[in-house]
Amino acid sequence: MSAALSACGGSSTVAVELVEPARAADVLEDRADEVVLLDVRTPEEFNEVRVPGSINVDYYAPDFSAQLDQLAKDVPYVVYCRSGNRSSRTMDIMTDLGFSEVFDVAGGIIAWNEAGLPLEN
Repeated sequence: MSAALSACGGSSTVAVELVEPARAADVLEDRADEVVLLDVRTPEEFNEVRVPGSINVDYYAPDFSAQLDQLAKDVPYVVYCRSGNRSSRTMDIMTDLGFSEVFDVAGGIIAWNEAGLPLEN
């Protein structure tokens, strides 16, 4: 699923796309020099296992939105969590904050693992 949304105020366009793990892996490979891989699970979950190259911002942190707001908004992001719930809600926040391009990994790290894609711990 793909959507182009107009941000409040009008001129800026946000591209948000729910993608299968294999498509997310392709984006990470094809755009390695610019894409940011964002894990929105807890630090405990992140330290247990993660997609290589991920940065972690805890969805449950009281200042989660403020932490996201500090990130560069003009680069593409691939976002995942455990099963897709937190990353889906993160898409709404990132859209509101004006991020330009965001890919949400359908099924989260569970689906990533089931697809046989690389993990590290």
